[in-house]
Amino acid sequence: MINFALLGAGRIGTMHAGIIAASSQANLAYVYDTYQPASQELAQKYQAVSVESIEQILADDSIDALLIATSTDTHVELIAKGALAGKAIFCEKPIDLSTDLVRQCWDKIKDCQVPIQIGFNRRFDPTHAGLQQQLSQGEVGKLEQLIITSRDPAMAPAEYLRHSGGIFRDMIIHDFDMFRFITGEEATEIHAVGSILIDPDLAAIGDVDSVMLTLKTASGKLCHINGARRCVYGYDQRIEAFGSAGMLQSNNPRPNSVSKSTADNTDSQSVLNPFFIERYEDAYRAQFDSFVDAVKNNTPTSPSFVDGMKAQIMADAAQQSLISGLLVKIDWSV
Repeated sequence: MINFALLGAGRIGTMHAGIIAASSQANLAYVYDTYQPASQELAQKYQAVSVESIEQILADDSIDALLIATSTDTHVELIAKGALAGKAIFCEKPIDLSTDLVRQCWDKIKDCQVPIQIGFNRRFDPTHAGLQQQLSQGEVGKLEQLIITSRDPAMAPAEYLRHSGGIFRDMIIHDFDMFRFITGEEATEIHAVGSILIDPDLAAIGDVDSVMLTLKTASGKLCHINGARRCVYGYDQRIEAFGSAGMLQSNNPRPNSVSKSTADNTDSQSVLNPFFIERYEDAYRAQFDSFVDAVKNNTPTSPSFVDGMKAQIMADAAQQSLISGLLVKIDWSV
């Protein structure tokens, strides 16, 4: 049984608490949040202990792993403290908004012999993972073009967006990880364009709400990523892999597969899932199981800390391209 301490009792932390509690291989021992009422309520729900300090958790030798679901600006400090204390680490993305701080964190922990996994859950989605597996098996020949569509259902609150680090570090960073996961290669260059088509207030914080990116690998593979912060028909997450011998598509799963045909509406389907927790419910569970296996068997994690750092480097390059209007060659020195 793997004993967990959950750091962060907000929306994503609450979801993770439920997954830990439902696992036959894990136990939720502690919950910590700077807002104690939230920590106490969540701990009580799952018969865990609410604690007031991280140090209490780190000092407890019975705790095997930390699940970090706190605000982004706390991640590097908590990862470093936990890893240096010998705890396995699962941390939600991104590692930090500053790639320099991510590199500094890596310098501190790279010699720690503990599993560290970053929460790019989409690698574990059955449809996306199925596409990647069939592609790697040569089902459609050699990959030539990859198209990733990523659209949120609605704008996030203004206060959140002010501290999000921008659309590439906050939202499209998932798609950068999917690009690396599916192609098995690194991008050598990136070109990003963006517009404010939804919320004019974003101009005040230097952000955009609609983006299109093109990427290229050393072998010549091409990728197009399109993203939007508002999608009126639901949470739209699709991938198309075009190869020399055919095409693979990972489409949106729907809450149910019943279609309806009437005089007024021909062949209508159920609406899309409302947002990421519902859309990627299976992926979050599979992601957690993968981490538990890595902790139990002391095997490499995926996505690793370095995977998280590389997605961050891609986000930086995209932001540089957006500002300059130019194609940017990606510097992979880490």
